Amino acid sequence: MSSSSKQTYSARAKNHPNQLVRKLFEVAEAKKTNVTVSADVTTTKELLDLADRLGPHIAVIKTHIDILSDFSEETTKGLAQLAEKHNFLIFEDRKFIDIGNTVQKQYHGGVLRISEWAHIINCSILPGEGIVQALAQTAAAEDFPYGRERGLLILAEMTSKGSLATGTYTTRSVDYARRYKEFVMGFVCNRSLTDEPSTETTKSDDEDFVVFTTGVNLSSSGDKLGQQYQTPQSAVARGADFIIAGRGIYAAPDPVEAAKQYQKQGWEAYLARVGSQ
Repeated sequence: MSSSSKQTYSARAKNHPNQLVRKLFEVAEAKKTNVTVSADVTTTKELLDLADRLGPHIAVIKTHIDILSDFSEETTKGLAQLAEKHNFLIFEDRKFIDIGNTVQKQYHGGVLRISEWAHIINCSILPGEGIVQALAQTAAAEDFPYGRERGLLILAEMTSKGSLATGTYTTRSVDYARRYKEFVMGFVCNRSLTDEPSTETTKSDDEDFVVFTTGVNLSSSGDKLGQQYQTPQSAVARGADFIIAGRGIYAAPDPVEAAKQYQKQGWEAYLARVGSQ
């Protein structure tokens, strides 16, 4: 595990070079939560209702905006207003995976206009380094109005059984993150990756990539489609800075109470890791 993982969010925020990461850590510290809720619902009403009810207990809401049956400008306007109201960030789990020219249009155009409302996006590096380069160039362009309020997570590992996001793929994820660290804020992965061996890049002394870990669930070990779960405690112990929970929260009999439980356990695990009380 990296040395930065053992520091508090506030300590990491003080010297972090990435503006969005600083904001993320400040949100977590202020609200005492490292929970990202994966809001995999299918209507705007469900999404906004969930965001409003769970907003006080989460640091980030993760969307799959293209599964909504009634997506419109009102969807993203409402989501942005709730993010402001409850002080959380929006992560669109689009998993960009195409050539650079195409992902630039998908991110900063089209009907979804993701760059306008999502603070965080992610991508797979299967197409090669060009996909990271293209997204970073878009965010760095002079006419890009959101500046350093946007960031990218590289999908370095997955929790589904038989995932091929391993070995060289994961190592290259770290390499590309280091080359474009002005825009790449970290990884979606199952553990801290900063000590991943590489012959292409060298870890810098101030390296501090954020780790988001998916598949966190308090009451299940998996599903029928190959998803494999872990607890908040095990995820944070392995290096997760933010835990991503979906069905364990939004499909619970009482989603608000469930969110509170994930918040409590995730925060206690974080305090144990950094040695705070």
